[in-house]
Amino acid sequence: MSALLNGIVVGFAVAMPVGPIGVLCIKRSLKDGFHFGLATGLGAATADASYGLLVALGLGLSGLLAYAVPFKISGGLLIVALGLLGLRSFFKPSPKAEIASPKGGLLAAWFSTFLLTLTNPMTILAFIGLIAALGTASAAGPYVLVLGVFIGSLLWWLALVGGVSLLKHRLPTAALRWLDFVSGMVLVLWGTTIIASIIFR
Repeated sequence: MSALLNGIVVGFAVAMPVGPIGVLCIKRSLKDGFHFGLATGLGAATADASYGLLVALGLGLSGLLAYAVPFKISGGLLIVALGLLGLRSFFKPSPKAEIASPKGGLLAAWFSTFLLTLTNPMTILAFIGLIAALGTASAAGPYVLVLGVFIGSLLWWLALVGGVSLLKHRLPTAALRWLDFVSGMVLVLWGTTIIASIIFR
């Protein structure tokens, strides 16, 4: 039980900072509805659990950090691409935006966030605490801990999506359109900063 609780705490703490993934989740919850926001959060939770599973199978921190540079570059490019899509929606709004679902549907929402979280170097670094917890776990403990990570991460995304969805109907349509601009700029700047940190280090 302690391993499960440790995992829940780690998963919740890893997911909680509102970075590019949180911005994307908020945007999709407001513009596309609860189910798309939840699919976005589920993609992030799946990636968090995947990292936990890699650690449980014996890939330690040094193994994860060995791929930090390609993860940073690919993650930065993906964040920039998502930001540009948001800016395109702002400058070229579709008259059917209110009734059209995102291309690819819920699976695309899940998979894009899964990749984004998986390539986010901050996710790798956040699992230092998870690795430390695994060091004192029993033989079955690591896998219980992974389950806890998934549950904890999912709990955060459920809370975020639920809270944002409650506010959705209180916002005017114009505010939702400006959300494309704000979230797009945040994602583009965030991704550019990640890439620049590699080029100019």
